[in-house]
Amino acid sequence: MTGAVLHAEEVMGTVVSFDVRPGHLTESAARAAIARACALLHDVDATFSTWKPASPINRFRRGEARIEDLPAEVYDVLELCALAGRMSGGWFDAWAMPGGFDPTGLVKGWAAARALGVLRAAGAAAAVVNAGGDVAVHGRPAPDRPWAIAVTNPADTSQVVCIVDVEASIATSGTYERGEHVLDPHTGAAASVVASATVVGPDLALADALATAIVAGGIELLATLQPTAYAGLIIEHDGAIRATPGFPVQVTDVSRG
Repeated sequence: MTGAVLHAEEVMGTVVSFDVRPGHLTESAARAAIARACALLHDVDATFSTWKPASPINRFRRGEARIEDLPAEVYDVLELCALAGRMSGGWFDAWAMPGGFDPTGLVKGWAAARALGVLRAAGAAAAVVNAGGDVAVHGRPAPDRPWAIAVTNPADTSQVVCIVDVEASIATSGTYERGEHVLDPHTGAAASVVASATVVGPDLALADALATAIVAGGIELLATLQPTAYAGLIIEHDGAIRATPGFPVQVTDVSRG
């Protein structure tokens, strides 16, 4: 099959969109793979949601369960959170959230990457999973071009700031639909030093966490990405755009004034 198979799933407090290029798969096989990917996302939500009182992560937060009593993936996420904390110089700190350990700033990207893995394992030629701005990609939609992902203006989401060529993953965090949802881990207060941050790199979970950290930590933290496998772009509250040298911008918006 040569056409795209599309799907949108409400899960994890957002809409996760799928764009699958089946290649040799039939449409029914592609849709079955998407269904398995969606089931995985719902399982992740059931495990990690801080809005579900009986979720394993909430039982852990309340001290009702030890880490060894929880599903194995909780420990995997815990280790990723620790790594993200080190990479961000402490600006991502899942242990400093109100109510205790909260991996929300990382787990959506982690889940999207796992969902993409289901599609890849099924044999899809190419695919995109977009979990509310946390985007994992596989393959290319055409042999001569990578997936192109838009970054929009947080003050006006109808305005595209730039188009980014993505080969692995891209995550954006900021004051979009939910307002100032990023917290400064040092104070516990809402923080948006920049309006939005976008990070590209090989691991979507870490890109997600780093984007969240940069919104709170600002341009100084963006600069620390330069010697790593990750690259970033920020949109400041006055509309100014800054990016690290490795950020793969294809088209920039020059109408900001």
